[in-house]
Amino acid sequence: MKQPPKWKFAIMVWIAIYPMITLLQFALGAQLKDMPIPLRSLIMTLILVPMMVFVMLPLLRKVLGKWLSK
Repeated sequence: MKQPPKWKFAIMVWIAIYPMITLLQFALGAQLKDMPIPLRSLIMTLILVPMMVFVMLPLLRKVLGKWLSK
């Protein structure tokens, strides 16, 4: 499969990550607010990276497939 242009891939990643970060902060923000920033970042990335790799990016590749390959 041909790789999409980097700018299109960047837009796709942004479309996936922005809502995921917002949702995660909404869901866990109160529980994480008193933690040090490095620990907060660790917890957030432990959740976000697998969600991006295994759920959001494959889903968006299917949805945006034709646009990505143009």
